[in-house]
Amino acid sequence: MAACEVCGNDYDATFEVHAAGEVHTFDSFECAIHRTAPVCEHCGCTVIGHGVQAGSRFFCCAHCARHVESGATVADRT
Repeated sequence: MAACEVCGNDYDATFEVHAAGEVHTFDSFECAIHRTAPVCEHCGCTVIGHGVQAGSRFFCCAHCARHVESGATVADRT
C-alpha cells in the first residue's frame, strides 16, 4: 500500500503520475488534479481542460490570456 501525497490516504489502489522527471502518488484523480494542474494566471482557477498559453504563461481561456497579455498571440495547448 502507498499513501497519497495530497491527502495522506493509505490505499491499496494508488496510482503514479510521471511528469517533468518526477513521480507522484495519488489515490484519486481529484488529488492528482489538485497537485499537478496549472492555475490560471489571471483568475486563479484550476486549468483542468485544454487551457491556453500566451508567451510562457498559462490561462484557463483566451479571455484571461488576452486580459493579461495584451495583444499576445494565444496558443491552444490541446
